[in-house]
Amino acid sequence: MKTAKNFFTKQEQELIINSISTAELKTSGEIRLHIDNICLGNVLKRTEKVFTKLNMHQTAERNGVLIYLSILDKKIAIVGDVGIHQKLGDAFWKQTVNEVIEKFKTGNKALALADCILHCGNQLSKFFPRQEDDKNELKNNISF
Repeated sequence: MKTAKNFFTKQEQELIINSISTAELKTSGEIRLHIDNICLGNVLKRTEKVFTKLNMHQTAERNGVLIYLSILDKKIAIVGDVGIHQKLGDAFWKQTVNEVIEKFKTGNKALALADCILHCGNQLSKFFPRQEDDKNELKNNISF
């Protein structure tokens, strides 16, 4: 049975982590992926709770983005911190989630998430370009 930790193969996890690193080369923003087995209740509330647990609200420019995936009940959400949310708004996050869901239907979920991460990175770079003294404020790993 697939669980959050083995939902993606090691190679797929590397693809996703590499996409985070690549996306962050253009922006001071921080992107993370969190995978749960199940999400009890509202997926946005759960995503916001994980966002806080991962200290994503503590970036200097408040420009963190969390992509949340619950595998057994097939829920997904994306939350941006106040700095980036003010620039992009709810419509962008909803559209991005819908695009990921459509790509999931093609079967390659890791590639769909990698594309989503790169898309978020491109949007972050428009408002929060990477600076010469940029520091990676959050780990680029997948959390579970």
